[in-house]
Amino acid sequence: MKEKVLNLLSGIHEAKEAIEINDMLGLTTPLEYKELQDTLNSLVDEYLVFYTKKGKYILLKNCPGLKIGKLQVSKKGFGFVVLDKEDDIYVAEKNMNGAIDEDIVLAEVFPSGVRKEAKIVRIIKRELQNLVGEVQYTENGDPFIKLDDDKKELTIMLTLESAKDCVEGHKVLVKVIKEVNKHKYIAEVVKIIGHKNDPGTDILSIAYKHGIYEDFGEEVEKELVDIPNEVSEKELVNRRDLTNQVIFTIDGDDTKDIDDAIGIRILDNGNYELGVHIADVSNYVKENTALGDAAYERGTSSYLADTVIPMLPHKLSNGICSLNEGVVRLTMSCVMEIDHKGKIVNYDIFPSYIKSRKKMTYKKVNDIIVRGIVDPGYEEFADDLIKMNELHHILRKEHTSRGYISFDIDEAKVVQDENGKAIDIVKRVREEGEMLIEDFMIAANETVATHIYNMDLPFIYRVHDVPKPEKIDDFMTMVKILGYKLTGNVRELTPKSMDNILNQLRDKKEFEILSSLLLRSMRKAEYSKDNIGHFGLASRAYTHFTSPIRRFPDLEVHRLLKTYLIDNDMSMTTIQTLENSLVEIAQHSSEREVAAVDAERDVFDMKVAEYMEDHIGEEYDGIIDTITNFGFFVQLPNTVEGLVHVQTLKGDYFNYVPDLLAMIGKSTKKMYRLGDKVRVRCIAASKENSMVDFELVKVDENGDKEQES
Repeated sequence: MKEKVLNLLSGIHEAKEAIEINDMLGLTTPLEYKELQDTLNSLVDEYLVFYTKKGKYILLKNCPGLKIGKLQVSKKGFGFVVLDKEDDIYVAEKNMNGAIDEDIVLAEVFPSGVRKEAKIVRIIKRELQNLVGEVQYTENGDPFIKLDDDKKELTIMLTLESAKDCVEGHKVLVKVIKEVNKHKYIAEVVKIIGHKNDPGTDILSIAYKHGIYEDFGEEVEKELVDIPNEVSEKELVNRRDLTNQVIFTIDGDDTKDIDDAIGIRILDNGNYELGVHIADVSNYVKENTALGDAAYERGTSSYLADTVIPMLPHKLSNGICSLNEGVVRLTMSCVMEIDHKGKIVNYDIFPSYIKSRKKMTYKKVNDIIVRGIVDPGYEEFADDLIKMNELHHILRKEHTSRGYISFDIDEAKVVQDENGKAIDIVKRVREEGEMLIEDFMIAANETVATHIYNMDLPFIYRVHDVPKPEKIDDFMTMVKILGYKLTGNVRELTPKSMDNILNQLRDKKEFEILSSLLLRSMRKAEYSKDNIGHFGLASRAYTHFTSPIRRFPDLEVHRLLKTYLIDNDMSMTTIQTLENSLVEIAQHSSEREVAAVDAERDVFDMKVAEYMEDHIGEEYDGIIDTITNFGFFVQLPNTVEGLVHVQTLKGDYFNYVPDLLAMIGKSTKKMYRLGDKVRVRCIAASKENSMVDFELVKVDENGDKEQES
């Protein structure tokens, strides 16, 4: 029946009542009519058919002006309707029509300047999950929560029984049990996260909002009892012994979950032999166990300021799986022979065990390869590090020649005191050592992916699709508005053409902004069973093999390597089972990655606002990086961003002119454009709302401050 209805409606471009569809299908019995009604209702639930206010049905794809998708609302007030196979559609705050973040909505699309916009016509479905807020009480003593997510303007009352252990100021996770109306609900407390004034509660509250929990549960704790603290002799059987080789790790100063180690030597033919040795987590985290299920559900470790919520319990992530200095650890090795053009001419992938000679830090490695300073304890490794740096540059040149896109976007980190309060925002230092590890991991990931791809076996790939032409066209329009003319075939959708765009913009004052905007024009990388290549890396086959302690796809890749290369299990039953299961694993892993990234961004924004609360009244130089109809956002050199609201602009009435990417004064024609350098004063900051507000500081032509009138 479903196929018949869809075939019929595909040729009809006006809405029909159910009885009309019944007659057109030639149905004659009440039973058939009921089946039709059930089918139509099912198609409406699947968002394939639209049910109008007049009680009629029409195929949604036959209504080009109507779209159904998930609404994502930004903290800046506007939002986007996210569609599966089309570009997201912008929704202004005034066009939300009562919809809130994450609602499934019906949107009506209309043209607006250089882009399409939409207004919300109807809320189709509301999924209220992972609701976190602060417990408060009404005058009558009834408990409710003020949601942390200010994008959801809802009243959430709490049941007395579930709130009996709560006090005012507690942050809690709740579960909705009853809808009173579209904006009022009754819920019960699932978890008391902590008091809002307790250190760390602020970060955990954001983690819970994204479905990231620190507790592993009783079943996992029971299984941990049987996890060893040291590698046993029997675990070394059928593994290659690499403990006599010079192998070491390079990580951040505070890293405790070490999942990759490296070693290098020069072969008799002059080529480099690079060994990348990855913690064999799959030896301890098995399928169909509580540990395995927990790793799958989490999908990834989450790094939230200085708080880490690991994918695996610390007994594994910091213990038996971590490639700690001076102890035997189980590994999966990818050893590659690389020539002086950066080509991998030979390789081997095998189970092994190592004993890391040194836990190195990026800082001290960079001292050697960048500044020529050899710190105590690093003397015997200096030559190897210099060889590694040579190889890194060879690999980087090869990657660049094929179109590897280097966006060079600054990242920042939050510095906190012992009480978890943000005391500084600083740029992350990224030197040769960091890029060296990146290039070595890329080489290993490509080698593993290519090997299995050539075997034509089910696998999990890290894929990055070609950008949508209209997104790049929009970006190029923006570049043109800013007055820049680019040479070459810039609209050719290849990695080299994208890198060519960046290289031509690299000396422009707006480069950091444009680089970020071009990155946003790209599709997101994700996990997939189907290999379509990785556009950003200009790679034909890519996977994630190098971080199984903190990413589930890497753990699954290790399991697959053992199945195929060690157990030699390539039976039809195994292949058919994996063909089905890997689709779900890839999708779930992609979703959990997005949740972790969103949580990381929310924590950063919250901590930035907390830091700026202590700097109200202070002045900074910054650059305009976003312009909207309600003002423009200014980014400071340390990446802190704040809003200059249009109402704070003095001396004229300012209008937003999207075609010029500018805010222009009506009388004075004073213009503020994307990329303009400005001086601002912080006038407000709110940790609670994760917002920072600036106002412009007026300066004269010599750059001196003028007296405000």
